[in-house]
Amino acid sequence: MQSAVIVFPGSNCDRDLATAIELVTGRAPTMVWHRESELPAGTGLIAVPGGFSYGDYLRSGAIAARSPVMQAVKAAAERGVPVLGICNGFQILTETGLLPGALMRNAGIRFVGRDVALTVENSQSIFTSRYEAAEQVTFPVAHHDGNYSADADTLDRLEGDGRVAFRYAEEVNGSARNIAGILNAAGNVLGMMPHPERAVEGAHGRTDGRRLFEGLLEAVA
Repeated sequence: MQSAVIVFPGSNCDRDLATAIELVTGRAPTMVWHRESELPAGTGLIAVPGGFSYGDYLRSGAIAARSPVMQAVKAAAERGVPVLGICNGFQILTETGLLPGALMRNAGIRFVGRDVALTVENSQSIFTSRYEAAEQVTFPVAHHDGNYSADADTLDRLEGDGRVAFRYAEEVNGSARNIAGILNAAGNVLGMMPHPERAVEGAHGRTDGRRLFEGLLEAVA
């Protein structure tokens, strides 16, 4: 499977994400610099990593969303190519309009960096097919602006359409309805604040995140 990891100035989880993808797929992804206007031919998976793109100036993800490569990412997503945005990647996907809502400053106005328990809300997506509905998993979080916010109608629509993929099992950052990850209407774009790429092998202390990448590989293959 040909995959691509998008790299911005300030990305700091791009190598973690690339390593996780290579570990599961057996093939290293192409690292695509933000100034590129095209993705590698045949790209079947796009991953937008965490970090602090452009130093989080203006607001998290706002400048990165306007990088040339994001037009190609948006076009690919609209064609049905799977797109995974983690942490800053989630922020970027909301800023591009690929996902609704916004990621605001944590309710406690503090950076949160620790393991958190999540509940799998939708086990039927290409990202979550290796999990059971209502299963509890543990991923690390590391963010200052992870408070997911949207108007009530949007939240009701996400809930009603089964587009909440993961929910915090505890209050972490003030996110509306404890939402930790959401899908687009077509189900091929997932944005999430927790880091599954940091929970894929024994050295990480847990492997709950590995199944997300295994399910993606199965779906794309």
